[in-house]
Amino acid sequence: MTAPDVTVVVAVYNTMPYLTECLNSLVGQSIGLDRLQVVAVDDGSTDDSGKELDRFAQLYPDTFTVIHQANSGGPAAPSNRALELATGRFVYFIGSDDYLGEEALDRMVACADANESDVVIGKMVGTNGRYVHQKLYTGDRPDISLYDSELPYTLANTKLFRRELVEEHGLRFPEDLPVGSDQPFTIEACVRARKISVLSDYTYYYAVKRGDASNITYRASHLARLRCTARIMEHTAGLIPAGPRRDAVLKRHFDWELSKLLQEDFPALGLETRRQVCEGVGALLDTYFTDGLRDGTGVKRRVRFGLAQRGAVDELTRAIADETEHGAPPFLLEGDRAFAPYPGFRDAEVGLDDHWYEARETVAGRLAAGTKLESAAWEQNGEDLGLALKLRIGVTGDTSSAVVALAQGAMPKTADKAGARKLPKDALRPKAVGEFTREPAEDGEGTLLSARIPVEPVRAKRGVRVYVDVAGTAYEIPVRTEGLPMPLARRWGRTIPHRVAASPNPKGRLVITTAPLWEPKLGVGARLRRTLSRSKRK
Repeated sequence: MTAPDVTVVVAVYNTMPYLTECLNSLVGQSIGLDRLQVVAVDDGSTDDSGKELDRFAQLYPDTFTVIHQANSGGPAAPSNRALELATGRFVYFIGSDDYLGEEALDRMVACADANESDVVIGKMVGTNGRYVHQKLYTGDRPDISLYDSELPYTLANTKLFRRELVEEHGLRFPEDLPVGSDQPFTIEACVRARKISVLSDYTYYYAVKRGDASNITYRASHLARLRCTARIMEHTAGLIPAGPRRDAVLKRHFDWELSKLLQEDFPALGLETRRQVCEGVGALLDTYFTDGLRDGTGVKRRVRFGLAQRGAVDELTRAIADETEHGAPPFLLEGDRAFAPYPGFRDAEVGLDDHWYEARETVAGRLAAGTKLESAAWEQNGEDLGLALKLRIGVTGDTSSAVVALAQGAMPKTADKAGARKLPKDALRPKAVGEFTREPAEDGEGTLLSARIPVEPVRAKRGVRVYVDVAGTAYEIPVRTEGLPMPLARRWGRTIPHRVAASPNPKGRLVITTAPLWEPKLGVGARLRRTLSRSKRK
């Protein structure tokens, strides 16, 4: 009998009713049952998963091999058992609560054959709120590297592997890792592969988050995840010599696995658990966190890592709790340097130097979040009308560069998500308008910027924006109304009355609109010029 093209390995533990959809997606593959082998291992399920596997084995006896075994505590042991029975040229792993697109296996095998690929990665998406990193799937790429692509952020074993590669290097899953046991397998396969290909032209894999969030990743404790991450990083270090290539892979573990141990749930842990987490994270920082990795890490994560490394449990707990409740602290500006003064900043007992707190990455989003409108009102002195604003901006220290300006036209779409933007060095920005006063906020959370913007009798719609220099770079921050009541529109002007309004645009950003209430009568020549001008715009 001819060997199948692909063996699909399914490790199963209590995944009904999701298992049925998973298995249906396998038997419905366009590659055909004659080119497919499914090896499913029931790892001591206590629901009807075992019965469902047996039902499919009865329906498709030439395709399905089902094994029942006592529970091992994770997917590694059943996956290894299945590999012993695999006969396909390629092997593919699928979570038993997930499912495949109909043409997934056919397309991936064809890609591997055409490109002589040892690993093929098909586009994977999340369902039911399951997060799946998408930056790898920007297009079909026949040959990518583990070291200069987004692949380190996509290390699940849900890929097509050439079985010859797996057996040549004896690749198996570490059975003593309850979480992340697929990462050592995937990393080593990618290190040893002759070629790795990515397919983004089709949805190959649907990763399902169960309604009860019982996927094993969501259940593991902080200390269990820490131990598993340490093992994965140690395994990786054994495969890749110290240097930029190792950093490129381990950056993922600092950005994801270790960062997740120092998030909003950290302060609620017991004191001894928090100490152990800090000790474990600190040991990994001592061993693998190079200067290059430190400098490439955002200030929020960098400070948390630094406090953990120093064993500053109280300061770390306070830093996380304060940011969860109040948001990030305002930037402290000192000349052309900016710092995020989290707890421990310039504390001799903590002993972290300023570099840990320095904001070197893009800060547009944090500046936007820290810039808030506190009040807006019209002020009129005779014919002179102005809009008096009081704003809180998320910086302290040297705030002399902070000004308000009126900008014509919308901000670029690239600014929509962050709500602010870093200006190019050669960018022309509108001239500052009005009169300004700057004073520290009484609660220490930023600087109060008061401005009086004079209104001119013109037809215009202009956005109110703050401009501030942070660490030698200029940022443009739209002023959001944040649901505050705006002053009523006014009729203004004696010669030609104008209507002036301060209101939010559809994105909630403050704009000032001025327009004449009526147009002055024009002569014949002027009316003709206006008519011609309008016809050209159509």
